[in-house]
Amino acid sequence: MLQELVIHDFAIIESLDLSFDTGMTALTGETGAGKSIIIDAVSLLAGARGSSEFVRTGTKKAALQGMFGATTNTRTQEVLDQFGLKLDNGQVLLERDIYSTGRNVCRVNGQLVNTSTLRAVGETLVDIHGQNEHQELTHPDRHIHMLDEYGGPKLQALLNDYQSVFTEYEHRSAALRKKQQNEQEWAQRLDMLRFQVKEINDAELTPSLEDDLIAERDKLANFQHIQEALGNAYSSLSGDEFNPLDVIESVSQSLQSIEDLSPEYKNVSENVASAYYALQDAQTDLSRLADGLEWDEGRLEDVEAQLNTISELKRKYGDSTADIIAYGKKASAELADMEASEADSSGLEETVSKLETRATAAAAALSKARHATAQKLEKAVHEQLRESYMAKTVFSVHFSGDRKQLGPFGSDTLEFYIQPNPGERAQPLAKIASGGELSRIMLALKTIFADADGVTSIIFDEVDTGVSGRVAQAIAMKIAQIAKHSQVLCITHLPQVAAMSDHEYQIQKQIKGKRTMTSVTPLQQDQRVNELARMLAGTEITELTIEHASEMLKQAEDVRAKMRTQS
Repeated sequence: MLQELVIHDFAIIESLDLSFDTGMTALTGETGAGKSIIIDAVSLLAGARGSSEFVRTGTKKAALQGMFGATTNTRTQEVLDQFGLKLDNGQVLLERDIYSTGRNVCRVNGQLVNTSTLRAVGETLVDIHGQNEHQELTHPDRHIHMLDEYGGPKLQALLNDYQSVFTEYEHRSAALRKKQQNEQEWAQRLDMLRFQVKEINDAELTPSLEDDLIAERDKLANFQHIQEALGNAYSSLSGDEFNPLDVIESVSQSLQSIEDLSPEYKNVSENVASAYYALQDAQTDLSRLADGLEWDEGRLEDVEAQLNTISELKRKYGDSTADIIAYGKKASAELADMEASEADSSGLEETVSKLETRATAAAAALSKARHATAQKLEKAVHEQLRESYMAKTVFSVHFSGDRKQLGPFGSDTLEFYIQPNPGERAQPLAKIASGGELSRIMLALKTIFADADGVTSIIFDEVDTGVSGRVAQAIAMKIAQIAKHSQVLCITHLPQVAAMSDHEYQIQKQIKGKRTMTSVTPLQQDQRVNELARMLAGTEITELTIEHASEMLKQAEDVRAKMRTQS
C-alpha cells in the first residue's frame, strides 16, 4: 500500500507530504483544484512518461517520493529480485526527480534505476484507472490475459505447460524449416562453421595469450642487448681492479664507528648500509638473470607465427582475443545444433511432429479450462452488473480462431462481448460500450479480481463521471468492496462515493501572492459533513443539506460496518 507521498515543486504544488492508510480514501474538491495532479505524481513514480512541463515554474526540478509497504506482495519481490533490488524492511521507496532540462533521475530504495525498471516495479505496487483509461477493456488482445488471471494457479499451470512445449516446438520447427528451405545453404553453412571452429580451437587462445606472446617476443628480439646490459652491470659491480661493493663496505664500516655519536651520523650510516645490501641483492639478481638467458631462434619464429595467427583471426572474428573466443563459442553452439540435425534429418522431422502433437494436446487442455473459466467469469460479472443496475446487460466471452493454429498463448482467440439490451445482438465490448458502461464493467471485473491482483494500491481517477443516483451508490459500493482487499485512492465528484470512504482529503487551489498553489487537508468527521454538503448542494449550503450529508455519512458507516462483518 502507498504509505507516504512527498511532492516538491510539481506543477502547482510547492510542497506536499501526505500519509495514507488502508481501506478507501476519497480525494475531493472543486473542479480544477488539482486532484488529478496528485494522481499524475503517483503515475510518474510508477514509471509513466515524464516531461519538464511538470516542473513548477521558476524551479529547477520536481521531486517525487512514494513509500510503499510490500511485505506480502510476492509480485513486487519477484520483480525486485529480477533487477537485483531488495525490500527495505518490507518497504519500497520510489523516487523520481524531473529537471527543467528534461532529465529524469529515478531510484528504487536508494539505488539508481532507469525508467523501464521503475515502471516494472511500479506496476506491481499501484494500478491507476482514469476516467478514459480502461486500457485492458478497450484492447481485445488483453482480454485473454484477464481471463487467464481469473483462472488462477490451475489455469496458469496449464498455460505454463503449454508454453514450455510450444517454445521447444517453435525452436525445432525453425531449425527444420531452415534446413528444408535451402539444403545447399545448409551444407555451406555447416562447412564454414566447421572450418571456423577448427581454426579458432587450433589457435588454443586464452584471453591473455596475445599480451604474453608480445612480451616474450620483445625479450627474444632484444636478446643480445639484454645479455650485454646484464653482463656489463654485473662486471661493474664485481670488478677486480675497482669493486664498488668493497668501497661502499669500507665507507659503511667507517660510518658505523661513529654512528653512536650523533643521530645524523647514524642516519647516514644506515643509508649507506642499506645501499650496500641493495647492491649485493642486485649483484645476485644480475648473476641469476644472466645465467638464465637462453637464446632459441626457433622459439622466436614460433612466437611470431602465433602472433600472426592471432592477427589473422582478429581480422576475421573480432578486435580482441576475447572477441575471437566469444565468436568461437557461439559458432560451436550453432555447429552442435546443426550437426545434431544433420545426423538424422528424419529424426528432426519426427521430433517436430511429436512436439506438435504434444503442443496441440496441451493447447486443447488449456482451451477447455478457459471455456470453463469463461462461464464462471460470465456468471460473476453478471452478478456484479446486476448490483450496478445493469441486470439486462449480457456479458460474454467470445471465442474464435482455428483450434489447430498454435500461438504463444495457445490456440484460443477471445474477446469480451456485451449485449446492452435484450433483443440486440452481442457485440465487442471495446466497440460499443459507453464510458459509463465501461466504468461499471471495469469496476465489476476489479471487484472480482481484487483479491487475486496482488497490487497493493488501486487508484480510480473520476471513473464515476457521468453517473448519478442509485448507479452512483452502486459504484460507491463496488469501490468499497475492492477496498476490502486493496488500498483504494479515489478522486470523485460524487457524494455517494465520498461518503463510502474510510478517509477523505479535501484538495483546494489557493492564490498566495501571485502564485497558484494546491493544498491538501485531511478531513475530520464534521469537516466531512461540510464537504459532502458542498458536493450535494454546490455553493449554497442549507441546514437541510447539512442534515442530508450527515445522514449519508452515517448510512455509509453502517454499510461499511456490515461489510467488515461479512469479510
